[in-house]
Amino acid sequence: QAQLVESGGGLVQAGASLTLSCPASGRTFSSVPMGWFRQTPGKEREFVAAINWNGYRTSYADSVKGRFTISRDNAKNTLSLQMNSLKPEDTAVYYCAARNGPYTVLSNRKNDYQYWGQGTQVTVSS
Repeated sequence: QAQLVESGGGLVQAGASLTLSCPASGRTFSSVPMGWFRQTPGKEREFVAAINWNGYRTSYADSVKGRFTISRDNAKNTLSLQMNSLKPEDTAVYYCAARNGPYTVLSNRKNDYQYWGQGTQVTVSS
């Protein structure tokens, strides 16, 4: 059974950095797009970043562009999110996600992703 498990969340001050990691098990995701989403209580899960199968193409939400970097290591079946210059508004539960096919489009729609992790909490204090 395919499984994604996020780690690396925590409590930090504004301006700090964190790196989230999402190793996969149960199947390889090396040929499919993957992404990061985040959610705060009472709000819809929102797109953060996406990456194509080989890491050559990425896409970011405007709110994180220039501060966050998505990357993947297919040899380790792992997705990462480097978050710099964190702001209080980045506080959320962060989820990694994977699609179930070799799509070329980097989707920002959560319904296009079939595999999800359980989430990791990121809290940024002011």
